[in-house]
Amino acid sequence: MTSVSIVIPMRNEADNVAPLVAGIAEACADLAAYEILVVDDGSTDDTAARVTALMAGLPSLRLIRHDRSGGQSAAVHSGVLAAKALIICTLDGDGQNPPAELPKLFTPLLADATLGLVAGQRVARQDTLSKRLASRFANGLRGWLLKDGTRDTGCGLKGFRRDAFLRLPYFDHMHRYLPALFKRDGWQISLVDVSHAARHAGTSKYNNLQRALVGIHDLIGVAWLIRRRKKATPMADEA
Repeated sequence: MTSVSIVIPMRNEADNVAPLVAGIAEACADLAAYEILVVDDGSTDDTAARVTALMAGLPSLRLIRHDRSGGQSAAVHSGVLAAKALIICTLDGDGQNPPAELPKLFTPLLADATLGLVAGQRVARQDTLSKRLASRFANGLRGWLLKDGTRDTGCGLKGFRRDAFLRLPYFDHMHRYLPALFKRDGWQISLVDVSHAARHAGTSKYNNLQRALVGIHDLIGVAWLIRRRKKATPMADEA
């Protein structure tokens, strides 16, 4: 049985496919069974072709394709739906999340059934100053409003239970709010420091203005979801 599924959302990341897949295979070598799912989110370059070329030599590698770009959360959601394992790990497709950090995510989840989410928090970020400052402001505002306890919810390195994730309400950009959403549903979460690398190839798909515009609506929506969560739980059946 597959123990861990690694889900990678990718859009126009052809030159990052081979090094990222190789790094994941190395990081997961001690697992009895794992799979790597690349979700091609409507790429217009050779991303899908590069994945297909690697699949012959790596049976654990799978490709899922979107007919158009739906965004990172849509790609993660499609990958989780297709996954065979109970434990899911995600990382960004740009190579900035080192695959060597993956055991920090799946090891505690495999050992503790009460743990719903392990979220990475980047240290020594290899981003521009403007992106780091914008991220710091956004994380501060989000933390103040949602009380999710994490300083870096935008990190792509996350591990979680498949069934718990699929019970969450889906919306675009939900991947940035997983700590708050898992806490909303009563799960224990763990935060781990992870390293961060410079982009291997390609260009970023987001800018600070885009993140700010969607972030305002998302924050309001997630705050509403937390306030309107189901608070009652069923008691044990009586004989």
